[in-house]
Formats: sequence, structure tokens, C-alpha cells
Amino acid sequence: MDTKVIEQYIDDLMTKSTAELPVWNIEKARAGIKSGWDYIDGCMILALLELYETSKNEKFLKFADYYEDFRIADDGTITGYNKEAWNIDEINGGKNLITLYKLTKKEKYKKALEKLYDQIENQPRTSEGNFWHKAIYPNQIWLDGLYMGQPFYMEYDSLFNGGKNKDDIYNQFFNVEKIMKDPKTGLYYHGYDSSKSIFWADKKTGLSKNFWLRSLGWFSMAMLDTLNKAPDRGSENWNHLKKMFVDLQTAMLKYQDESGMWFQVPDKPNQKDANGKENYLETSGTAIFAYSLLKGFRTQILEETEFQAAGVKAFRGICNKYLTTDNGKLGLGGICLVAGLGPEKNTRRDGTFEYYLSEPIVQDDAKGVGPFILAYNEFDLIGN
Repeated sequence: MDTKVIEQYIDDLMTKSTAELPVWNIEKARAGIKSGWDYIDGCMILALLELYETSKNEKFLKFADYYEDFRIADDGTITGYNKEAWNIDEINGGKNLITLYKLTKKEKYKKALEKLYDQIENQPRTSEGNFWHKAIYPNQIWLDGLYMGQPFYMEYDSLFNGGKNKDDIYNQFFNVEKIMKDPKTGLYYHGYDSSKSIFWADKKTGLSKNFWLRSLGWFSMAMLDTLNKAPDRGSENWNHLKKMFVDLQTAMLKYQDESGMWFQVPDKPNQKDANGKENYLETSGTAIFAYSLLKGFRTQILEETEFQAAGVKAFRGICNKYLTTDNGKLGLGGICLVAGLGPEKNTRRDGTFEYYLSEPIVQDDAKGVGPFILAYNEFDLIGN
């Protein structure tokens, strides 16, 4: 595999992007609006900062600092951020501000972090004690939200609060295990409504209907990153979360396609919906699991070499199927643009198999590109 081609692809993404108009935010581009503060850009900047961490190449740090500095005022106000939306996705970018504050010592980043942590402290919770996904999704836990909030919560709490809230963080994961894990497959349902009232939820369990690859990936990264940020490695709670992480990777290996990739709805490979549309191998979720497997092994949370081998196979699978060149321009395809559950007015998003196949498949969106870069970084570190 020619890693220089991938490095050029990453350089092009940075070169062609500005802080207002990043080329990787396809959702914003389709809506005709400028980028503000959202988890999509957070994913991309996090990937660049991980590249900096392992390579020490200043170009990655310089771009990340430029990108975040642009939207944060000296008093810590974040352009485009709205606490009252109680949107846990909005916390994701805070991970990058922690890294940048450590590296640059800019006080504006610390002030912005305090504003984000204020949301964490006041975020509405379900009856079980987990953060709501958003104000427009009351009483709901989505797997996505664990990734957006918990690694930031753990790192901030460890750095600035002495780790006093780590049990709360662990318990939010343990609640998901109790409520959302399917004992037959070892996979986790995409969403849960503790009120059991939303249209997509089972009236007895509160669970959504299917497993969605990217949400499983978000949850996987949530556990991995939280384990690596936790101050109490080896404690009883840490080991419980480690077991959850290892168990999910083990379960996912059963569904890995011979290509190395996973399907959009991972437990229904090669199935078609009522209209004849076929389940497909999806890039973003596969990239997230490639990263989880490779970094999990590198950071000694996964101990068996089969996990590293599966991660390599997944990354190569993406490159073989969806990394293409058109007129000299590299592109990454096979990315599900977006998928969610509800809200009440959007009954199309009902969590059915048909729904997950209905969302647009795009190229070069950060929800796929960011995880792909994370996976590439891990792949490159082992000298492939």
C-alpha cells in the first residue's frame, strides 16, 4: 500500500480547507452554510492532533490550532455553540481544546473548556443517570453520545477535578451495558428511550430496532478513549469497562466480512430491504473499528494478536474497496452521511433496516475521513 498517497490526501484536505469552509463537512456544504462548532469538525481535528502526537509534524498542530483559534474568542466564547440545546455532540470538540491547551497554553482554550464542562455538570439525565442525547431527544441514550461526551468528561475531570467524578462516568457505560446490550449477539442497540414513549422505541424495553455500524463504532471508541484517559488504570471499574470493550471487539469479529469491512447493519450481511436495496459495506464504521482494534492492541487493552490482524484487515479492506483516484484526485467513498432516531416529527428515522439503508452514501465526509485518518495513523505505526 502506498502510504504516500494517503499522506497527500490528508495534506490536500488541509490545504483546500479554511476554518469557515472545510472541504470535509459534507452536511454543511449540502445545506449551504458555513462551518461552526460541531462534532463532525471535532472528529477531523482530533485525527490531525493524533497524527501530530505520533509524528510530531508541526503542520498538523498548526492547522488544528488555526482551526480552533478562529472560532474561540479571548473570553472563551465559542462561535456556534449553544449550551441550551443540551446537545451532547457539542462536547466532542472539547477533547481537542484539552490537547491544544496543553500544547499552546492559550488561556482562551481553558476558558472555552470551562464553558463546555458547565454543560456536562448541568446536562439533563435519564432516570438511570445517563446524559440525554439532546434537548430534542429527551430521556434518550444513543451510543453516539457516549463517544461525544464521556472521554472529554473523563479527561477534564482527571486534569482539573482530581478524578472525583470517574464513578459517574463508568456508571454511564455500565448502564448502557445493562440496558442496551443484546445477549445473543453481544452487540448494542443504537438507541434507548427511558420513557418508552418515542415512536421508534419498543414499548417494553425502550430499545430501538437494530444495530447500526457507526453507532457501535462510536461506542467502541468511547470505551477505548475513556480507558486511555482514566486516572485509575487497573481498578475494578476500569477492568469492567475493559471487559466491555474486549467483548464488543470479540463480538464484532464474528460479523467481519471477508473483505475486512463491516456492513451498515452489521448482523444482516448481504440482505435486501423490501424494495430490493442491498445492505452495503460501510466505510466510517469500519474505519472506527480498524482504529479501535489497532489502538486497543497498541495501548495493551487488547492482548491477542488476532485483534491487531483484524484491524489491519479492516483498514486494507477500506483502501481496496473505497479509496479511489479520479483524474489524479484521491477520494474516500462508502460513507453513510448521517443516521439517527426521530425526533417525533421525523417518523422516517424509525430505526428499521430499511431506514438505515435509505440515508445518503457520500464521499470524503469527515465522519468517514476522520476515523480513516485515525486508523491510518495506527496502521502506519506498525510499519505496514
